Amino acid sequence: MKLSEFKYTLQRSSIAKFPADPRDSAGMMVLNRTNGEIEDKKFSDIYDYFQKGDCLVINQTKVFPARLYGKKEKTNAKIEVMLLRELKAEERIWDVLVEPARKVRIGNKIYFDNNKFYCEVIDNTTSRGRTVRFSYDGNIFDIIQRIGEMPLPEYLKRDPNEHDKDTYQCVFSSPDNLASIAPPTAGLHFTPELIERLEKKGVRIARVVLNIGQGVFEKIEVEDLTKHRMYSEYFEISREAAETINKSLKAKKNVYAVGCSVARALEASVLTTGAVKPNKGWTDKFIYPPYEFKIVTRLLTNFHPPASPSLLLAAAFAEKENVFKAYKRGAKGDYRFLCYGDAMLII
Repeated sequence: MKLSEFKYTLQRSSIAKFPADPRDSAGMMVLNRTNGEIEDKKFSDIYDYFQKGDCLVINQTKVFPARLYGKKEKTNAKIEVMLLRELKAEERIWDVLVEPARKVRIGNKIYFDNNKFYCEVIDNTTSRGRTVRFSYDGNIFDIIQRIGEMPLPEYLKRDPNEHDKDTYQCVFSSPDNLASIAPPTAGLHFTPELIERLEKKGVRIARVVLNIGQGVFEKIEVEDLTKHRMYSEYFEISREAAETINKSLKAKKNVYAVGCSVARALEASVLTTGAVKPNKGWTDKFIYPPYEFKIVTRLLTNFHPPASPSLLLAAAFAEKENVFKAYKRGAKGDYRFLCYGDAMLII
């Protein structure tokens, strides 16, 4: 398939700038991938779709305030630095994106926090990408938490506020996994009370990790989808999580993937027997139509940007025609799109 087949016109009025409050009051479109039927629900109604023994797989990654603003040495030009991932903790080396990129070259130093520390550019990676080494004594994450901004997508056209530090996180995110520059947006709709109700119903909860990185900000640049390469992202599926998922698979119960990140992690960890294996490492798995899912039987996702990797994954799960029919209906109705928007449950 070609990239152009997955483009559509997204009206700015359809983009949610702020999250639903409370979280589970968001809208939820339910798409039946077998017959293409669509139902309009509230997210809290998702409880009714689960049966005892089903498995809900959540991504416990946590977003850190990855956007820093500094000044270039000598010129004092304002430079935005988006932290992507730590490459070597002991050497304080990171992959970052910089803006404006044309002003940032190898050897340049960028100073932060009233010149209390700086990073030096040591390599170029992409047009906007750089590898930098930080000069800082102590735990660099402490200073990032203090001076960094939540890395909201540019399409929101607004500055982050104090509420975003909570609302741009899933309630099940773990401080032990503080490594993502975006949340698994499908998970933003859950509340602790809803998770508790599902557990009391007998739904198994499997907790995995996939740290969401640069891929969420990058556009697919090739028309031939077979030539696109995803940025690698680190993931972990513990033995406990794998056993929990496999119990549901063995009992022929549904496995709900909360977000495309979870779907990618699971589909990158399939045994020849059709079970999930405990696994950790880096994955650049790119899922697009046609694709036969081995683990995921139900997908919870959001309404994604045109021709994006997440939209392609949803189209692979539910068939392109079904997904575009749903998106067309969503755009005509009251559904809100993108990261702070409403949910789509594909069954």
